[in-house]
Amino acid sequence: MGVLSGSLSDDVKVDGDFGMAPTAAFDLPVQAEELERTVVREGDGETTVPGTHVSAVVSLYSGGTGEQLLTHPVTVTGGDYDAFRAAVDCVPTGSRTVTVAPSTALYDGQGNGAIGLAPGDTVVIVADVQEPLEPRQWTEDVPEVAFGAAAGAAPVVTLPEAEPPVDLLRKVLEQGEGEEVQAGDTVTMHYQGISWDSGEVFEQSYGGQAPILSTDGLVPGLAAAVIGQKPGAKLIVTIPPQFAYGTEHSELNPLGGQTLVYLIAVESVEPTE
Repeated sequence: MGVLSGSLSDDVKVDGDFGMAPTAAFDLPVQAEELERTVVREGDGETTVPGTHVSAVVSLYSGGTGEQLLTHPVTVTGGDYDAFRAAVDCVPTGSRTVTVAPSTALYDGQGNGAIGLAPGDTVVIVADVQEPLEPRQWTEDVPEVAFGAAAGAAPVVTLPEAEPPVDLLRKVLEQGEGEEVQAGDTVTMHYQGISWDSGEVFEQSYGGQAPILSTDGLVPGLAAAVIGQKPGAKLIVTIPPQFAYGTEHSELNPLGGQTLVYLIAVESVEPTE
């Protein structure tokens, strides 16, 4: 995108571990008229390509109040807002960037009441650009799965009495056939999501019609688990917080800080155009 650094992005001071919720300090108010981006830590991985899918942990701050609005793992695509694309384009993976964005570059200047961003407010973005996610094979402490005997019945997943894994792990229970799911594809699939922390099912599609979902709309760990699978595949995946809903728990983000387990059954795939 050709976004250059400037005095606003250079003046933001960031602290905290890579991939976790950082702290950002800057003089208030921040009022930007154009995008600025500063690379505060340069990684040593492959350089991201504009228009492709990029995994990142993104933190947003209000330029008006300085308040941290959210920290969330995301997959940035070519169709996303300019502010997000500017934060991740053309940098080596492992990089941390600071982007200062005018309101028009994010949410079309309308703000986002759900996260507390006022209309017209400049946004400060800290982005930790991740290596492409690739699940490891899940071989130890894999939950037991009992599929329902009746068609459409909800399966039962029994978690082991063990600490939650720290890595993104996947076990394919049944192989599928046909075209593999690619990034950006639309997938018809049943799923059941369980919190490893509580052992409770927090969402599932079983008992109804399988939803049609874009991999772009899934949390990064779930998208990475589904990509590469074929229709008919059944799999189970464990997703640590940094690849699910982030490490920060809040009233607006109740699944933040939790390790999640998803049981997935892929029914069909519609390639992206």
